[in-house]
Amino acid sequence: MFRAKLTSKGQITIPVAVRHRLNVQAGDDLLFDISPEGDIKLQALKRQRLTDLYSSLPASRPYPGKARVREEVAGEMGRRILKKEKDL
Repeated sequence: MFRAKLTSKGQITIPVAVRHRLNVQAGDDLLFDISPEGDIKLQALKRQRLTDLYSSLPASRPYPGKARVREEVAGEMGRRILKKEKDL
């Protein structure tokens, strides 16, 4: 059995063993289901993280690398800024 204390703001710290058992992390939601008898069921609603989606779709072209992508983005942003200045 685990114990947690309720703060004046209505918050509790979930014990580490319970967090591990529920496999919850910061940002996950918890669902409290209260039965008519007063029993409470706690369920974790996991958020889909972007890293979980990594490589879920096949790549249509090889990844050029982070440095190359940053260069392309910076170049495009520079072209847009120059175009705006010319239009003024």
